[in-house]
Order: sequence, then structure tokens, then C-alpha cells
Amino acid sequence: MIDYIKLLNQEQHKVVTEADGPALVLAGAGSGKTRTLVFRVAYLIEKGVDPENILLVTFTNKAAKEMMDRVERLLGFKPEHLWGGTFHRVGNLILRKYAHKLGYNRNFSILDQDDSVSLIKAVMADLNLNVKGQNFPKANIVHKIISFSRNRYEDPKTVAEDVYGYPEFIAEQMDKIYNGYQERKLKANVMDFDDLLINWLKLLTDFSEVKERYSKQFKYILVDEYQDTNFIQAEIIRYLSSFNNNLLVVGDDSQSIYSFRAADVKNILDFPKKHKDTKIFRIERNYRSSPQILSLANSSIRNNVEQFDKVLFPDRPDNVLPTLIAARDVHNQANHIVKRIMELYREGKDYSTMAVLYRANYQSAEVQLTLSKYNIPYVVRGGMRYFEQAHVKDVLSYLKVLSNFSDEIAWKRILLMHEGIGEKKADTIWKTVSHYSSVAELIDSKIKLTGKASESWQKIASTFFSIEKINSSQKGFVSEVIEYVVEHGYENHMKNTFDNYRDRLEDLQQLMNFTALYDNLDQLLADVLLSETFDNKESTDKKAVVLSTIHQAKGLEWATVFIIGLKDGDFPHHKCMENPKEIEEERRLFYVAVTRAKDELNMLYPIRTFSYKFGEMHNSPSMFIKEIDDTKYSVKSNKYQDQAYDEEDTIYYD
Repeated sequence: MIDYIKLLNQEQHKVVTEADGPALVLAGAGSGKTRTLVFRVAYLIEKGVDPENILLVTFTNKAAKEMMDRVERLLGFKPEHLWGGTFHRVGNLILRKYAHKLGYNRNFSILDQDDSVSLIKAVMADLNLNVKGQNFPKANIVHKIISFSRNRYEDPKTVAEDVYGYPEFIAEQMDKIYNGYQERKLKANVMDFDDLLINWLKLLTDFSEVKERYSKQFKYILVDEYQDTNFIQAEIIRYLSSFNNNLLVVGDDSQSIYSFRAADVKNILDFPKKHKDTKIFRIERNYRSSPQILSLANSSIRNNVEQFDKVLFPDRPDNVLPTLIAARDVHNQANHIVKRIMELYREGKDYSTMAVLYRANYQSAEVQLTLSKYNIPYVVRGGMRYFEQAHVKDVLSYLKVLSNFSDEIAWKRILLMHEGIGEKKADTIWKTVSHYSSVAELIDSKIKLTGKASESWQKIASTFFSIEKINSSQKGFVSEVIEYVVEHGYENHMKNTFDNYRDRLEDLQQLMNFTALYDNLDQLLADVLLSETFDNKESTDKKAVVLSTIHQAKGLEWATVFIIGLKDGDFPHHKCMENPKEIEEERRLFYVAVTRAKDELNMLYPIRTFSYKFGEMHNSPSMFIKEIDDTKYSVKSNKYQDQAYDEEDTIYYD
């Protein structure tokens, strides 16, 4: 028998042994929620519950496998027929038995994202939509709109208008595409990932015998990360638990940060209202962070209104206070981080124990450049390096051609992003381009093209003709070039190509600010090249500094954490300032960032930033810093000499 009293703390033990009926477990960051769930499953099995009567639902295959493995190790045997896995996996298993009730055969195929996009493309062709027009989104964007709307339980037209910002004459086509997409899937006997949940819910709501079977079978249901559930997932769980009413959900409303994926924090906040006689348990002992870091985290999150009352308390001895560093600018911010990383490394700390976190990708650009200059290995978690992102490379291609008219790779990248120009026509155009040394000469040349290819080439030539006229000796020359390229076609290209085009547009706006600091185009391109080609063994070397958005960092931890860009307008984002609910999610995002740190937390913001349009701007620290009791952190002067300048760093405070 497992010694639960010895192996669990008091809070965890109470959940494991007393959580019958509807139960909400508020498990704070670093409190051992996975351990608690694993022990609860083991406890039920030791008490005689048949494993096939237990359902354990997680959000990732990795988490599911980890929990199942830990249950097996804890029990000393493999519990046969235990239902465990992601929502999609469990939904697939049930649909294999009952898909015929929905008009599908049981041997239906599952579409991956590429297959789904291809099918939507075919539907759009059938509808004779002007999909090649400059104003209509491509099939991959339409797929994102449809998927998001289904997970929000809203119609695609509304999502296209309200979330993606498309005009009504485009948005109203989304419902037509959606209906055609659904018909094609049914005819082809295929389902996409969203169908695995939506059709599962449909079985439970429309067919009482299905609901009765599984609600009776699953005597105990356990759900991990409940704060990340969407409407459909919450409804599925509600129906499944309707008979036995033994539903245990574990989560932390303070870490609900995925509304952009259709997650709804209301699911966890309203759980006691929707499930009568809910027991609420709190697991608040934190095993990860120092008392000082937890104190700051608690001080911040208590400013949220819509939340459960809870306070994390530490299981570790005192350590140093978190620090607030007001850097002179983004260059100085990056230099401080790199110098501190070098200090820690000399003290014997592995690079892998350090992380730089940020709200948006563009904030990491200067840090990436500086790490590369100092030959420090780093890995960008869950994404590409800033200067290797498609939209950034697209725009930089125009700069590369300006610097070197014979750059074939840059030319072909520009050509291939235009309508009507494929690989063969790009080769044909390049053969002509390679004989000239300026756009002016090209304008007078004759390239035999027809239709859309001819129109696209004229646009390209016209763009270069215009940007070549920009005075290269004036301050902000590079930024002006980027602005022209974005405003004269590329913004529209992004909108119709990328589902997150607004984020990418902001990246490019920040790129304008970044490049405005350069007087020399060749120096800029050289620095970018250094960042792109720096061999830091990104894919194989685990001993590397981690760079990550805060969203990608959730669930992880590091000994030393740097949170950058903590200035008003960036964090919280200026677009959230008028919406209290969005401000609260931004604060939760800050809370997640803070609670990734175990020993040392450094919070940084640039006092001065340069805006291409507005010039030099003076910044104040984020409202999330200002609202924290200033005894919770220390303000440190930056002792490091800034390598980007000849002068010594000077720190200013408001």
C-alpha cells in the first residue's frame, strides 16, 4: 500500500483522499498538481475502483504519458483499461464506436492541418470565390477562422469580422465556405481535429444512450489544467459527469492566459455555480520559487478582481529580492542581460538554467544579436529566431537587393511572394535581372510576361523604383524603406497569408524602430547575418540560454529569469488598456512569467526607445511594476559598460 501521509503534504493528501463529488482544486504554480492527480488516480485504484471507470484528461500527449507512467510506477503495476489522454484522443476512441449515428463510417480518417487547408481550398474553388484577389484571405487563414469560431461556438462570419477584422463582404463568405467544408468532410468520411470534440459533444447531447453509457461508465473523472478549457471541452465534461457526479478539475485561474486559443477563464471561475455542492481545495505550498519571488507574485496577482482568493507560500529558505533594472535603451537592456549571464556562467551555472522571457517576439531581437556577438549559445523556444521569421526575411530581402542588386536569393524571395509568379517565372525574371545593375535599367527592359505575372512584376519594379529614390544618407533611411514596402503591398500580403498578421505587422513596425538606429545599411545587414548564421547548436545543445515568449514558457522553470520590455504600452499591451478583462489576462501573463523563476528574478525595461515616427520616447515602467509594493523588489543600477557605445551606462529613475 502507498503511504499517502508520508509522500504528500497536508493539502495534497486532503485532495487525494476526500475529493469525491464535484471538486475544484486550485493548484498554484509549482505546487505539485501533477503529483496530486497521479496520487488521486492511484488512491482510487487501491480503493477498488476499476481502472476502466476512471477518466483522466490532459491537454498534451506528453502530459498524458507522463501521468500514466507515474501512476504505473506508483502502483507497481500497469492499470489495464485506464482511460487517459488528451480530449482529442478520448473523443476519437468514442467516435470510433458511434460515428455512424452522425452519418460517418467508423473507419473515418482524421485530417491534419495541411489536409484541412487543402479541402477548404477546394471548397473555395467550387464557390468561384476570387481567392486570388488581393483582399480575400488564403485557405490557411480561412481554416484558422473556421477553427477558432467552432471552438468559441460562434459563427465564422462573426469571428472573421470581430476577431480578424475582415470587412462584411468577405466575412459573409465564411459561412458558405464552412457549410461546404462540412459537407465535403461528411461525404469523404473524414474529420478534422475540431470535429473530434464537436462531434463528441453532439453524440452526448443528441443521443441519450451514448450519454448514459459513458456518464455511467466514468465513475471518476479528473481534468488537468481546467483553466485552459474552451466552451466545448467544459460541456463535454459536464455531460460525462452528470450521472456519478465525481468530477475533479485541477487548475489555476491565475494562469489562464490562452483566450486567443478560445480558452475561457469563466469555466474555472464559474465551476462552483455550474456544479452544485462543489468542494474547493487549495494547494498553495510552492516548491519552486524563493519566498521573495512568491511575495512579488502574490502582490501582483491580488490586483485582479475576477479570481479565487489564494496566496502561494514558500517551501524554500529566503533568497535575494527580485530586481528592477531601468536600462537606458534596448541595447543597454540586452547588454545587461548578457553580462549577467556571463557572470553566472563563470560562477559555474549552466546556460540552460537561465531564460529570457518576453511578451512579444520582436522584444527579443536585440537580445538575440547581443548573445550572438558574445558567442553565447541560445535556443528560441517554440518558434524561430526573430530575424529568421518569414515576414521579417521578406522585408529584409528588399534591403538586401538595395545593398546588392545581384543577390539572387533575395530577388527570388521577393518574386515568389507575388501572385502569378512561380519558380519557373521567377527563374525567367532573374535571368533578365542579372544582366542589369539598377532598377532604372530594368524599367526600360522588356520582360515577356502576361496576366497576373506581368501585373506583379510591374508592382515590384515600381516599388524598387520608389525606394531607390529615398535619400540613403538621411537618418531613418532604412526605416522609411521598410515602411514603404509594408504600406505598398506587403501588409495586404500578410493579411491574406498569415493568421496572426496583426502580430507580424507589429513586428515590422518595431523593426522600423530598430533599424532607425542604424545609419549604415550594410552594417545592419551584417549584424542580422551574424544572428542568422551563428552556430549555437540550437536543435541539439541543451546547455543553452532559453529565449521564450511567456505563453511558451508556461509550465517550465529556470533558476534565473529575465523578463524584458516591462514598460507601459508593451506590457500590458496598449491595445488592452481599455478592456478590464484583457488587462486581467495580461496581469495573469505577468504572474506566469514571475513564477517561472526559482532563485533569481530580473525585471527590465528601457527608459528610452526610438520610434521611427515619433522620435525618442521616454518610458515608464509597466503598471504591473508600479502597482507592486516597492519593498518586494530592489532597484539596481546597471554597473555594466555598454558595448554598443563608448560612454558609461547611466541609469535614470522616475
